[in-house]
Amino acid sequence: MIGLILLYWIGKYYYQLAEAHGKSKWGFAMLGIVAYYVGAVVSGILLGIFIELIAPGYFDTINDFLLSLMLLPFGIACTYLLYYYFKRSWERQAPEIIIEDSDPKKQPEVGV
Repeated sequence: MIGLILLYWIGKYYYQLAEAHGKSKWGFAMLGIVAYYVGAVVSGILLGIFIELIAPGYFDTINDFLLSLMLLPFGIACTYLLYYYFKRSWERQAPEIIIEDSDPKKQPEVGV
């Protein structure tokens, strides 16, 4: 249940960031959730390889809940790094400002 709440908050922050910069809101909310899982899986693979190199056969005895708690910070860090990257790169882009002449007294030229 706590994992679902975490995924909700990740999606919410990415949704708000994309909305503020005029990007695909749901697409980036899903990307944030995928970034969390990618960070957790990649760090889990690396952690598993490291543990097997240090103590062969020990990884099979690790509790699944404990392993998920160990991988939680890595998933959050991956999500935060991607969020920070998007926020920084989108803020650097200058917004396009279009100024139109909106003088109501000026008549459009017809037939010229």
